[in-house]
Amino acid sequence: MTAYGLAHLRPPAELSEEVFQYLERIQATLDPFGGEFLVHGAPVEVMEGEWPGGLVLIGFPSTAAAHEWYASPAYQAILRLRADHIPGDLVIVEGCGPDHDSAAMGAALRAAAVGRKAADSTVSAP
Repeated sequence: MTAYGLAHLRPPAELSEEVFQYLERIQATLDPFGGEFLVHGAPVEVMEGEWPGGLVLIGFPSTAAAHEWYASPAYQAILRLRADHIPGDLVIVEGCGPDHDSAAMGAALRAAAVGRKAADSTVSAP
């Protein structure tokens, strides 16, 4: 299942030399794990809420590949070049796949919530 590395970064007004080095070296760390940039530096159009900063989205063939990339000696060797100069958040998340059915997911979540309410009402009854 495809997985994604998503970073919400808040870069300073002026990038440091270390960040330039990171940018020049990151692709070589992704290649062995099938990682590819899907979004990198494009303007973010906020439709709801707030989104200070930028978005980076990297696709991987699997969650395992994403974790292996992040833990790899090659990436760990450059990680501080970015992390020490650009604050942000990074998550790895598995994609949902082409057969995902949000209606079925909603129905299952509704059934679970109704079941919890029923269980809570029988437990709290005198």
